[in-house]
Amino acid sequence: MPKIKTHTGAKKRFNLTKNGKVKRAHAFKSHILNKKSTKRKRGLRKGAYADKTNVAAIKKMIPYK
Repeated sequence: MPKIKTHTGAKKRFNLTKNGKVKRAHAFKSHILNKKSTKRKRGLRKGAYADKTNVAAIKKMIPYK
């Protein structure tokens, strides 16, 4: 059976934790930062976990991570 290709966009955006959760970064942190409060920008720095409804699809895209 051939190997499954990894989705290159997904491998840059997601990581798997030891327990199998999918870790992701927050959106809206790259530009137009003047109008966003310092508190909001600080919160966006922190990581988050992908929603359980998307986990199966993400894991299929990054099979070897």
